[in-house]
Amino acid sequence: MTARSLRSGEDADEFDVEEALALVKEDNGAAHRAPAPPPQASGRASEPRAHHKATPWAEARATAARAARAVTRAARRAPVSVRLEDALGLTLAAPLDALTDLPSFNTSAMDGWAVAGPGPWAVRDEGVLAGHAEPAPLTDGEAARIATGARIPPDTTAVLRSEHGQTDEKGRLHATREVVHGQDIRPRGQECRSGDQLLPPGALVTPAVLGLAAAAGYDTLTAVPRPRVEVLVLGDELLTEGAPRDGLIRDALGPMLPPWLRALGAEVTAVRRLGDSAAALRKAVTGSDADVIVTTGGTAAGPVDHVHPVLGRIGAELLVDGVKVRPGHPMLLARTKDNQHLVGLPGNPLAAVSGLLTLAEPLLRTLAARPAPEPYTLPLRDEAHGHPYDTRLVPVVLRGDSAVPLHYNGPAMLRGIAAADALAVVPPGGARPGQEAELLDLPWASAGIGVCFT
Repeated sequence: MTARSLRSGEDADEFDVEEALALVKEDNGAAHRAPAPPPQASGRASEPRAHHKATPWAEARATAARAARAVTRAARRAPVSVRLEDALGLTLAAPLDALTDLPSFNTSAMDGWAVAGPGPWAVRDEGVLAGHAEPAPLTDGEAARIATGARIPPDTTAVLRSEHGQTDEKGRLHATREVVHGQDIRPRGQECRSGDQLLPPGALVTPAVLGLAAAAGYDTLTAVPRPRVEVLVLGDELLTEGAPRDGLIRDALGPMLPPWLRALGAEVTAVRRLGDSAAALRKAVTGSDADVIVTTGGTAAGPVDHVHPVLGRIGAELLVDGVKVRPGHPMLLARTKDNQHLVGLPGNPLAAVSGLLTLAEPLLRTLAARPAPEPYTLPLRDEAHGHPYDTRLVPVVLRGDSAVPLHYNGPAMLRGIAAADALAVVPPGGARPGQEAELLDLPWASAGIGVCFT
């Protein structure tokens, strides 16, 4: 791919993300680009100069997904064989074809009696239990006690449920209601025949899929591997234990990001705390073999914000440099290698959550070949204040058929998101009560397969 790289120092701030977006083609992942126009200072007091290059929120999400598709096509990530117990949340890379008939023999659907011909029936002394070899055939007028799941004796007419039969003083079995031929018998191959396709490639492995695969004879599944993610926590001011003190604060992102990333389908290979060291950051980025690197903090333009300069020095390609969303505006997405991306999250906790859902979620979902969630909307019960020209992501709880915006939704606050069911996408200017808002489910609140924290 021919690409103009980020420049280091002050020049990095002038990189035009619109130019970068023009390069991300869905058909081949590469394009030629025209020289960027010279930077222009904004004369509008309501819109900072750096804001002109920020990417609209929906476009940033689409860019992250396209970047992952380009990697998937170029790298042709090989499917992996995974044991059933490790496959939850993965995506099938091959069809799930039945390895046997289901059921693989005629089986009883109920506890009761296997009967042959019309009643009353003489009951055998020996019953039929699940897991035993095929029993001897029945003759007309004969019955045998049978358990659910047991093999049906040859020549059986029907299964009479326990509650629908009674025996007389001579031990003969009588039906208390009509017996229909074949009732409560699951015939061999009723659910599928050997070789039938049960699920296509691309199906998400849910607990039910694990059960189906086991029933169909599988010990392993061929699946798309989880994208490998390394988390780099930046900041000299962060404590890893105890209460905040002496100008230091607790690191909230180190504990929060790994389980959240796992819930998005990733394998977190490492969490490293680097402080505010440009040298350490550069060494960690260039030495990483992860599919995705996630950094926390350092994405703005302060004296110890090293992410942009380091990306510039290593020749990374900046795909998204700031997003028109609040909180989380200074997030970024860069291609550091042909098959590796870096998601730069802001250091404020709720702003980092915004970055996760804006850039990391579509990137990881596409790398893992997971299906995109169906978008949905609900009316807001209360007013949601908006930003003049940016999208806002506001924590909400779901109450009946409406979404209720929560307080404590500032960039540094986690109190709102900790109680939330979803984030509402509030357009520029805000939303009035009753207005429909798009919702982004949180993985643990949606009761979906995303809840995979280990």
